[in-house]
Amino acid sequence: MTRTVQQLFDLSGQSALVTGGSRGLGLQMAHALGEAGARIMLASRKADELEQAVAELQAAGIDARWIAADCAQEADLQRLASETLRRMGEVDILVNNAGASWGAPAEDHPASAWDKVMNLNVRGYFLLSQAVAKASMIPRRRGSIINIASIAGLGGNPVGMKTIAYNTSKGAVLNFTRALAGEWGAYGIRVNAVCPGFFKTKMAAVLIERMGEEQMKAHAPLQRLGDDEDLKGLVLLYASDAGKHITGQWMAVDGGVSALVGG
Repeated sequence: MTRTVQQLFDLSGQSALVTGGSRGLGLQMAHALGEAGARIMLASRKADELEQAVAELQAAGIDARWIAADCAQEADLQRLASETLRRMGEVDILVNNAGASWGAPAEDHPASAWDKVMNLNVRGYFLLSQAVAKASMIPRRRGSIINIASIAGLGGNPVGMKTIAYNTSKGAVLNFTRALAGEWGAYGIRVNAVCPGFFKTKMAAVLIERMGEEQMKAHAPLQRLGDDEDLKGLVLLYASDAGKHITGQWMAVDGGVSALVGG
């Protein structure tokens, strides 16, 4: 029997691990998955921020918990995967969101900063996806992995961002998404990417301050920055059975910026 739209988007009984989930876009996506019925595990480096985020989710009636982990460290990633499985049973949805940026002209960009950004934004996504898939998704032949990329991975250098390592890493995330979807489709695992534009997050604050909020808005056809709701719909589509025939894809959530810069 064909399910209703409400049934297709329902995540009741499923578990989701969201990295970088203590604030900003990660917390927004955790809200979306939890509001649809999923149990949530948040991960980030700072326990105090995680405690506050979990309290916020629980106040909204969401079943949530946390694990402090540095997603740039392989040992922490392995611990995060194993502890999440121990505490939640399985992982149905993995949101790879933890990330870092570094602002500097390309000619002066430190190699150490390049390594830091690439290690967290690309290697970390791979290692955690591998750990979770091998332990939970592949044996059950099901799962959804959602990688957070960026419009900086589409057009190369939107609005003059001097963040060469970040932009490069997010381009890598897109091809990682396509390649992994091609390999793991046989296991029933879907892998998709979200490319946020400019949201009022801590990571984007420096750029917004430098360019000015009104100027940033002017770059988008919709004349606005992303808000606390704008990722919810797409993430829920990717995570749920409403998107069960979607894999290896990306979508920009950017007010139309990528339509102007060649995305």
